[in-house]
Amino acid sequence: MELDGARMRYLRSGSGPPLILLHGLLGYSFSWRFTMPALAPYATIYAPDMLGAGFSDRPARIDHSMRGTARRMLRFVQNLGITSFDLLGTSHGGAVAMMMAGECLRPQLGLHVGKLILVAPVNPFSAHGRRLAPFIGSGLGAAWFRLMVPQMRFFYAYWHTRMYGERSRIPPDALPGYMAPLSKPGLFEHALGIVRTWTRDLQDLQQILPKLSEIRTLLLWGSKDGAVYASSAVELANYLPHSETIVFPDIGHLPYEECPQEFNRAVIDFLQKPA
Repeated sequence: MELDGARMRYLRSGSGPPLILLHGLLGYSFSWRFTMPALAPYATIYAPDMLGAGFSDRPARIDHSMRGTARRMLRFVQNLGITSFDLLGTSHGGAVAMMMAGECLRPQLGLHVGKLILVAPVNPFSAHGRRLAPFIGSGLGAAWFRLMVPQMRFFYAYWHTRMYGERSRIPPDALPGYMAPLSKPGLFEHALGIVRTWTRDLQDLQQILPKLSEIRTLLLWGSKDGAVYASSAVELANYLPHSETIVFPDIGHLPYEECPQEFNRAVIDFLQKPA
């Protein structure tokens, strides 16, 4: 799809009510390779590689803030000709999903989010990342980050392993799949663009949360999540009175890969419940 002067790749599958899947930072539609086949009988699924990520274009000057990304993804939805849809987002994509839902409360937009499914979403209540992301986004941190880019393939493998609760449950295709977009220049500049506005984004997100109180929401977490702490689900759920929370024991940040059957069943059950 042509979007904001660039080409954005997306996958489409299934039939039924529209469901948009939003990947996390340094992820892309590959993240949903176990999810899409399972959900296809229940929903028409759209899984984009957000601009800057995966195999989509990496435009040099776009708004990488959560709000800017949310508004861009809503233009993607409008271009699909969809007016009502469910949203599933993971990690940074989960935060973008919440921002999208908040934006849809503006009646002039003409869009409606039915249900939210948030998988370990970045949120203001998880201590991890509140210092690291702003440091990397600073001038000094960005300079250090760029110096490390030549070694990034090694560090990427290390970070990737830490996303799982148990190494034995890492799918064999996972690391080569996630590293494949590294062949397309600009991925790490995209990541730097995201972390530069991290602190302000979390403040904006906290202001949006009270507006989401009427949306039916499913929170999914792994108990061993080292990226976005599962303990933050409790405070996040306080803002979402129509939510339910499932924590998968001994699972890390990527439950859709580490325990895909349990993850898919939880999502299907939630989607089939009355709105």
